[in-house]
Amino acid sequence: MVLAGSPLASLSSLLGPLFPSGTELIVGLITFAIVFVALWKMLLPRFLIMLHNRTDQIEGGLKRAEVAQDEAKAVLEQYRAQLADARHEAARLREAAKEEAAQIVARGRADGAAEYQRLVTSADAQIEAAKQQALTALRGEVGALAVELASRIVGESLADEARQARMVDRFLDDLEAQAASGVRAGR
Repeated sequence: MVLAGSPLASLSSLLGPLFPSGTELIVGLITFAIVFVALWKMLLPRFLIMLHNRTDQIEGGLKRAEVAQDEAKAVLEQYRAQLADARHEAARLREAAKEEAAQIVARGRADGAAEYQRLVTSADAQIEAAKQQALTALRGEVGALAVELASRIVGESLADEARQARMVDRFLDDLEAQAASGVRAGR
């Protein structure tokens, strides 16, 4: 109900059926004001609290993410340090193993040389013992042959053993003297 002389009536006639009447406009504005105030007083604080909580949640999540990222970086650096230490320790152990291997090889060579020398000494001793044994056996046989030969030459028996031993010793000494003078003359 727009009054014919009111400014709203002229406006209403200009705009046509889309423009509401004055009473509808006033009732709509009052209803809007009541709903607006009710929403302002009831929903806006809840909305602001929810918005604040959401902001805190997002900021807390970002802070937690930053803290987690810093912890991850620290753990990564610690891992890298441990890895570097492990590599250094492995290199040190390899060097120690190489040195120990060299010492074992040197010790083995020294032990081998000592064993070789012991074997040579033992062989020399065995050779000398065999030589002495052969000389003793040879002396006995040469003595027996010399006594038999002398008995045949002289024509009598040389059965006295003391005499035989002296004769054999003299004969062998003469042979050794001749061999020694022949070796000296050959030099």
